[in-house]
Amino acid sequence: MGNFSYKFDFLEDIGNPIHGELQFESPVPYLDDRNRRGVFRKATLGGRNIQDLELVFYDNDATASFIYLREAIVNGKFMDIVGLQAGKAQKPNKQTLPGQLCLGPERSALIGDAMMNIFASPVMKETLKKYDQHNLAVFPIAREGLKYQVADALFTNYGLYCDEVVLDAHHVFDSSVPVYNRAVELTLFKDKDLDQQQKENITVAFLADSIASGLVMKEVIARVSERFENLERIEVVAPLATIRGLCRLAQAETARRIHLRVHIFETILNALPPDFYYSAHFEDPGFHIRPEMEKAYREWWGVDNKGIEIAETACAGYGWSEVFYSPRKQIQMMNSQLLSRHGLTIADIVTRNLKSS
Repeated sequence: MGNFSYKFDFLEDIGNPIHGELQFESPVPYLDDRNRRGVFRKATLGGRNIQDLELVFYDNDATASFIYLREAIVNGKFMDIVGLQAGKAQKPNKQTLPGQLCLGPERSALIGDAMMNIFASPVMKETLKKYDQHNLAVFPIAREGLKYQVADALFTNYGLYCDEVVLDAHHVFDSSVPVYNRAVELTLFKDKDLDQQQKENITVAFLADSIASGLVMKEVIARVSERFENLERIEVVAPLATIRGLCRLAQAETARRIHLRVHIFETILNALPPDFYYSAHFEDPGFHIRPEMEKAYREWWGVDNKGIEIAETACAGYGWSEVFYSPRKQIQMMNSQLLSRHGLTIADIVTRNLKSS
């Protein structure tokens, strides 16, 4: 897949209409230090009322399994968790499943593999060679970002011992916020282990969390840049990210004075109305490093009895944190959306895709 551009207009917030464009470059293959394949693809988000924002998308075996489909060993415990009681006694067998059904510890292991490959990319190597370990700090955002293993990837690939500063930032209801009705509450900022000199030495911050509305990440970026005054770069590691959320980052004051870059798995997401929280893939092949993976993904989800493609609403971000921490909650959230939009449950969709063992 070569160069590709996508123009967009977001007009739901009448006080802040956004007119922008995404410009993708051609993918570039590489091998990591373990001789495993990887691909990166640079892109730029820009527009009339937003700062240019640098993006990098990555494709490797783990990111593809996370975003598209994977071959997984399915047993009775899995069948039970997705609501298929009749499958409790099923013997383990290999089945094709979407990334949304990579749950709990299995998902953590997958994202760890993805990060190891991404941090060995030429993009990361070029940046990291300019800094010493005392210049770097990792800021995982509770809860999802705690599972991303960014500091582990920095150590495994480069032997770097980086400070980690755990944050807790989350949404709270606020009807005064247009469209989203959500504000951000930051209740934890664990930077007391660092003295003033150590804080002043930090010039590169790695932030870890996915980006739906962008409200949480925008607030965290502002708070981190306040407490670490000498920051030159902020590298946001966000496996899942929406265009709307990234536009919010591009409008942030911080983006005007600190180099901001976002690292994303495979493809960008399309936040869906009415609340722009659940987010689906774009179908156009231009959005995908490996369009054949998106095609297979859409075929797996199929259509409902009205002929509507389920992949148009079957978002990569179902549950966000829940999928790591509470598999049962993940299934509940998926069923709520699938039932309201398509009259189906995830058990219905899994059943029609099961291969005979």
